[in-house]
Amino acid sequence: MHLVVGVRFKKAGKIYYFSPGEFTLAEGDWVVVETSRGIEYGKVVISGREVDEDDVVLPLKQVIRQATEEDHRTIRENRELAAQAYSTCQEKIHEHNLEMNLVEAEYTFDRNKVLFYFTAEGRIDFRNLVKDLASVFKTRIELRQIGVRDEAKMLGGIGPCGRTLCCSTFLGDFEPVSIKMAKDQNLSLNPAKISGLCGRLMCCLKYENDEYEEAKKELPDVGERIETPEGPGKVTGLNMLERLVQVELFDPLRVVEFSLEELLDEAGSFTT
Repeated sequence: MHLVVGVRFKKAGKIYYFSPGEFTLAEGDWVVVETSRGIEYGKVVISGREVDEDDVVLPLKQVIRQATEEDHRTIRENRELAAQAYSTCQEKIHEHNLEMNLVEAEYTFDRNKVLFYFTAEGRIDFRNLVKDLASVFKTRIELRQIGVRDEAKMLGGIGPCGRTLCCSTFLGDFEPVSIKMAKDQNLSLNPAKISGLCGRLMCCLKYENDEYEEAKKELPDVGERIETPEGPGKVTGLNMLERLVQVELFDPLRVVEFSLEELLDEAGSFTT
């Protein structure tokens, strides 16, 4: 078992584990830690807890210190510098006539690197742009191409539901979403209705998918012939969440809705 704290470096970003060492840290504390990218500033979102060795990547890096007022001031200055770097990079992109959309600029905590995130339709030859930016900022430059989902996460916005985008508020990682999830939930397959601001399938299609898959295992298939308390019939519709089955009875011809419990026999299965 290892004692760890969970740290986030961006809002709704991925959580990374660090050893707290001699520090007693609580949720909401700001800390300075060592990462593969160098020294970084982040927020504790999981207070000290013990986890299995299989749940962490060893060796664990240490928390260097709790953030000081000087560290907070450094971050504020970095954000101001990043805004200026964004404007400069935009100008250089136009000068080099590159087909790329700049999304965000970011300084590392120790200012030994400036990162520029961008989207583009294909591969971009930005070698001359990097040389130009390096001559301006006198530090290491990294241009990182991201996908449209990452762009939405960084920029934020309001989704079709009227709420702030899930990816920019609380989703740490993107999970695979498929059109099958929309079909299983009997949703309209109109792309405009099931796509988010990023143009991809909405992440929220995943939220209730497990419940629908479980219900699908319990309920009969549409079109299946089954016995009901009122005689034989054919399944014409399903209400997955309430476990209701709509059946078209053969004699007399009419449609009746039954609960799952009403249709199961003593063995817990459907009579066909």
